[in-house]
Amino acid sequence: MQISSVNDVKIYNLSHGKSLPEIGKKRALQKKDVDIQRRMELIQDFEMPTVCTSIKVSRDGQFILALSLKFERLFFSFTVVAFDILSDDYSKLVFLHYNRYVEFHSQHGHYYKTRIPKFGRDFAFHYPSCDLYFVGASSEIFRLNLEQGRFLNSLQTDAVEHNVCDINPVHQVLASGTAEGKVECWDPRVRSRVGMLDCTLSSVAEGTEVEGLPSVSALKFNGSLTMAVVTTTGQVLLYDLRSSHPLLVKYHYYGLPIKSVNFQDHLDLVLTANSKIIKIWNKDTGKVFSSIEPQTNINDVCIYPDSGMLFTANEDPKMNTFYIPVSSTILTLPQELEESPESTIYDDYKFVTRKDLENLGLSHLVGSSLLRAYMHGFFMDIRLYHKVKTMANPFAYDEYRKDKIRQKIEESRAQRVQIKKLPKVNKELALKLMEEGDNEEELSARKKKGKVGALPSILSDERFQVMFENPDYQVEEQSEEFCLLNPIVSKVGQKRRRKKLRLLTEADQEEEEPEGCGSSDESSDDDKSWVDEVREQRRLIYEEGRDRRRLERKQQDCNTTLLDQDSTQNQAQGRKPGQKPRFFQIKAGEEFRSFVDVARKQKLQKASLEERLKLEERSGTVNVADTAVGSKQLTYTLKKVSHESDTIA
Repeated sequence: MQISSVNDVKIYNLSHGKSLPEIGKKRALQKKDVDIQRRMELIQDFEMPTVCTSIKVSRDGQFILALSLKFERLFFSFTVVAFDILSDDYSKLVFLHYNRYVEFHSQHGHYYKTRIPKFGRDFAFHYPSCDLYFVGASSEIFRLNLEQGRFLNSLQTDAVEHNVCDINPVHQVLASGTAEGKVECWDPRVRSRVGMLDCTLSSVAEGTEVEGLPSVSALKFNGSLTMAVVTTTGQVLLYDLRSSHPLLVKYHYYGLPIKSVNFQDHLDLVLTANSKIIKIWNKDTGKVFSSIEPQTNINDVCIYPDSGMLFTANEDPKMNTFYIPVSSTILTLPQELEESPESTIYDDYKFVTRKDLENLGLSHLVGSSLLRAYMHGFFMDIRLYHKVKTMANPFAYDEYRKDKIRQKIEESRAQRVQIKKLPKVNKELALKLMEEGDNEEELSARKKKGKVGALPSILSDERFQVMFENPDYQVEEQSEEFCLLNPIVSKVGQKRRRKKLRLLTEADQEEEEPEGCGSSDESSDDDKSWVDEVREQRRLIYEEGRDRRRLERKQQDCNTTLLDQDSTQNQAQGRKPGQKPRFFQIKAGEEFRSFVDVARKQKLQKASLEERLKLEERSGTVNVADTAVGSKQLTYTLKKVSHESDTIA
């Protein structure tokens, strides 16, 4: 038995577990297998040779009929579309085959067969008139009267094809679901249509994505006025027959066609199932009650009358049996049948991995009967393990004894005073957190609120360990963001200083409390100081930005001056703006003074002697000639020649 709880509702899977072998092998296994000894099978051998396609319960509740791919009733056709139970027990059965044949079976087996004009998909039995109504790939609803043994006039509808049909057990109205998404209701007494519901427009709501046309895949009556219609696109519509609009529309959100719909009257529930899940919800409010999701795909669902037990036909030989407690009086029964959640304990075996086998030197035993493969290792006899362990490691007891001694020493050290080590990253933050860990004000506040206990520490929390290990989380106190948050940090520091001051005042009982520092004005003074500190930090940040801008402007002016000097030098050297400077080689024995002197010398060398003399006379002139033997200074003075003496002579 498996117990699952969805939405706080316990659901018992009464058929959970592996399939048991035949009776002879089962008795042999019961002596060895503890799991089989503890198992309780409420329904014995509740499985099929292959997959199960449909399942029903007789009206007297004594028989369960399941339809599979292999039969013991020797059908002439191997594909059965639908079947129904005509009697209270299993003595009268009707089977609709894929090849249009209808077979009637009694208790002993096959009784009679006939054929309908078109391929059928579903049928319903009308008890007052003994008529079988067949729907399928035709616009007509065929009538076969079992009392007269002949076909009667069919009902002509406006639909192209019909998928399903059902008859209301109270007023015997026949409802047929069409492939166009409509439901037609007929009165068998007058053989005329009494109403039609268009489920296509009602099922497609705003914001709902539908792939294809919502055809009717199943329908079911509940009482005289309630009818549930499900579609191939996953919608469930709950109707009151007096209204053409649905009372409730539910969506499965799987995009799969819904195969079955049933009602549970004790809890006012609706059970709808597609191939993946069975959803259970309240028929008045639409609130989800619970859900069941088997391990294999679902083909059909059947509810046992007047109980919380339901059966499912699956794509698996085993048919599932689920139970939902419907009242408090029956709740104690499944609780008594609950298997204890005891895990299997292998007392006589030891689990070893391949690495353990290599260390013990037992790798050659893989594949033998001494090792039993399990998950990522093997089970071996505990006696063999201890024997080999002793031979492989004779000093195992000494190691065990040393480990025990070390554990005792560590336990004794734990009672000593532990030194708190600061982490490598964010040491200042860790120090503040350590100092604030025993905040008396917060502890008293928690006690007033009734939350007594140790406050969670960030340093000991695994979620914040990376903050004190990874350098990327280092707090930069010089950043602008930290400066804006600095008043808050300062406030925490003031609180810490007030705490230390309070401890000092308690130690020194003679010291009196200063005036004007009452506890009532403390919060207002703190707020005022905090605002002042924020303003001060903003002023400092503004001044830092202003100084930085000044420095940038000064650097820009300096660069502009250097550029002006370069342009002046270009003009002095006779270069055009933007022209690159030329390089000169200094001769041996010469002293380099400046590029201006070099340019002047080159200009004088190209000038004539007369021009050089005039230039030296104009400037005062001292000509310095540098040679290898030294330097000489020459001064030229022009003397006036008198021509009078020559005339007299």
